[in-house]
Amino acid sequence: MNCDKECNCCHKTKERPPEEVASLVNRLNRVEGQIRGIRGMVERSAYCPDILTQVAAATAALNGFTRELLASHIKTCVAGDIRAGSDETIDELVGLLQKLMK
Repeated sequence: MNCDKECNCCHKTKERPPEEVASLVNRLNRVEGQIRGIRGMVERSAYCPDILTQVAAATAALNGFTRELLASHIKTCVAGDIRAGSDETIDELVGLLQKLMK
């Protein structure tokens, strides 16, 4: 199972392969750069539709990060817990999907 509990803590952790970490960090770096660009546009009094277009691009990039992380979570943590007989992970996933779909 890839998700395990830290010692003396209620939070789970996950060991990620270096390629997954690099991919996720790369996506976050792009989002961070887009957000900085948006801030600069606001500071320079850019035209509202131009800013909104960049906000939509940043939102799409963050959604891409979310999709990648969720897919990894389902393929590793959720599948591993189900194989190990822990159905509580299904309830956790359902709750997570409900939060994501607000």
